[in-house]
Amino acid sequence: MYEWAKAFHIISMTTWFAALFYLPRLFVYHAIAQDRTSIERFKIMQLKLYHGIANPSMLATILFGLWLYSLAPMHYLGQVWFQIKLFMVALVVIYHFVCLRYMLVFRADANLKSHLYFRIFNEIPVLFLVSIVILAIVRPFQ
Repeated sequence: MYEWAKAFHIISMTTWFAALFYLPRLFVYHAIAQDRTSIERFKIMQLKLYHGIANPSMLATILFGLWLYSLAPMHYLGQVWFQIKLFMVALVVIYHFVCLRYMLVFRADANLKSHLYFRIFNEIPVLFLVSIVILAIVRPFQ
C-alpha cells in the first residue's frame, strides 16, 4: 500500500511542478507579446494549463501526501524534516495561487511587470523542488 501511495504522490508532484515551471514561462512570453493574436493565445494557454493540469495535480499531490501520512502519522509528525517539508509545500501552494493572481492580471490586460521579472519568478519553483526532494529523500535533521 505504501509503495502505491508514494508512487502516485511522486507522479502527481512531478506533474504539478511541470505546470509550475511552464506557467511562469508563459508569463514571460505574454509580457513580451505585442500583437493581439499572441496575447489572446497566451491567455488561453495559461487558463488551460492552470485549470487542466496545475490544479488537478496540486490536489492529487496533496491527497496522495495525506494518504502517505495516514499510513504512519506518528512517525511523520515526530520528524523535523517532515515538518520543514510541510512548510515548503505550503509555500508551493502559495506560489500556485500567486500564479493564479498573475494569470488574472494578464487576462485583464493589466500586467505591469516586465518579462525580466517573470524570468526570475520562473526560477522559484526550482528552489522548492530541490529542497522538498532533499528533505524527502535525504531526510536531514533526523
